[in-house]
Amino acid sequence: MIDLHGFGPALAAGTLMTIKLALCALVLGLVLGLAGALAKTSSSWILVYIGGLYSTVVRGIPELLWVLLMYFGTVNAMRALGTWLGRPDLELSPFAAGVLALGLCFGAYATEVFRGALLAVPPGHREAGLALGLSTVRIYWRIILPQMWRMALPGLGNLFMILMKDTALVSVIGLEEIMRRSQIAVTASKQPFTFFLVAALIYLSLTIVAMIGLHFLERQASRGFVRATV
Repeated sequence: MIDLHGFGPALAAGTLMTIKLALCALVLGLVLGLAGALAKTSSSWILVYIGGLYSTVVRGIPELLWVLLMYFGTVNAMRALGTWLGRPDLELSPFAAGVLALGLCFGAYATEVFRGALLAVPPGHREAGLALGLSTVRIYWRIILPQMWRMALPGLGNLFMILMKDTALVSVIGLEEIMRRSQIAVTASKQPFTFFLVAALIYLSLTIVAMIGLHFLERQASRGFVRATV
């Protein structure tokens, strides 16, 4: 039995914070990714340019730098906003900065996953929807998006695995997730191997749970579709 020197509850709280951070960043990233993919596949060159600029710039900068930029780079902007609102002490919390940074990065990679899935939907399906008199919104909602979701899930699942591990980066700005709690425990107990091993096991457990959830989602999304057999 591993002796956690009384830091078990702290590590549990850090695990909960990691899960909350990952899920919030996931929601933001899915919205940004879908918007970016729709922009890059639109007929407007302006939207195509904006979508391409977003995915290129964000993917070209390391996630750690985005975390630091989001937290420290918004200090003056938040102070100006706080002064205007009558709250001069207004600032972006480490959690909010982590969600924005990780969600921004996830969305940039998800843009390419969604874009590939959208392009994989046969054009004839859109034409069939138009022939039935469906609006563009209903065609996307009822015909395109369900098929796109099914094809994008494996790629999105891999990105979510990476996102969960990237939550450790937010420890540099003071958010008390798994890594931050582990570092505090190491400082107090002088046993780095024990607590970093526990942190590794926690991340591995979260990954296994995510893989099980992804498998369930893939099964649900594949209902009604028959795989081609050779």
